[in-house]
Amino acid sequence: MTDDGALRLRAAWFYYNRGMTQKDIADRLGISRSSVIRLLEEARRRAEVQIWIDTPPGELSDLAMALEEQFGLDRAIVVPGEGNPDQTARDVGSALGRFLSHRITEAMTVGVGWGRTLDASLMALRPPRLDGVRVVSLLGGVIETKGLNPIDFAWRLAGALGGECLLFPAPLIVDSAETKRQLLEACGLSRIADVARGMDMAVISCGDIGTTGTSLSQGFLSAEDYRGLVAAGAVCDTMCHFLDATGKSVDHPVQQRVMSVGLDVVAGAGHVVLASGGARRAAAIRATIARIGCHTLITDEAAARALIDGERAADQAIDRP
Repeated sequence: MTDDGALRLRAAWFYYNRGMTQKDIADRLGISRSSVIRLLEEARRRAEVQIWIDTPPGELSDLAMALEEQFGLDRAIVVPGEGNPDQTARDVGSALGRFLSHRITEAMTVGVGWGRTLDASLMALRPPRLDGVRVVSLLGGVIETKGLNPIDFAWRLAGALGGECLLFPAPLIVDSAETKRQLLEACGLSRIADVARGMDMAVISCGDIGTTGTSLSQGFLSAEDYRGLVAAGAVCDTMCHFLDATGKSVDHPVQQRVMSVGLDVVAGAGHVVLASGGARRAAAIRATIARIGCHTLITDEAAARALIDGERAADQAIDRP
């Protein structure tokens, strides 16, 4: 560790563990107060320091309970506020990491999707070393990537858990339905779905589809395919399965070219964890739950309110004469 790194961790330790003031830390370390502030900010940025409020504000607890009742969830976890897509992914991902740290146990088979939210969960993941854990990647990868590849999350999670990893060594989207069939049948990739059928837990996210969509699949699809999906009524991308507002798969040829375990298989997992946030993703979250169900939903305040308001509006429409 560099001298600056050692100094940074000392400053963080004195501030967060001992409750020393920034001035006292500056005097103790022989540096300026502004340097202490810089070191503390850098420690937060590097995730060397993580702050978590175990008891959420009362209104968030009320939102979580309302979500559980509306959608028949075992548990809802709601984090405060709403940021930009990257901030939301970090906040919801942090809650997901803490949840998985306690929820994954020995000898579990865990199937995982991908996305910014799931990737962000690794920063907060602090699991014990577990025996017999197997992580299964539920969809293929991409040839070119800018910092995020679906396969990365699976093997990094497996590494953190000390478990085995079953990868999906295929492109995320292939050129034809025939190529997909050949890869699954002739190359043995159908084994991934066979293993996934015995999943104890599935951990997935979802993205919104539309003219302002934030789904990462927008970067992997051709502009023509993306426009076609929107025209066909897609509002949701769940593991590159494209759903309409009711949770039904839209009729589009690209669906036959996606290398991804089927959503019916995911729905059969012992525990389905859905992590996604942002008000604009409320329709996608609702569609995903309608399609595969959900035991634990991890989201943010903005999405939670939009989900509840949407359900109330739908109920009122049904009640109108």
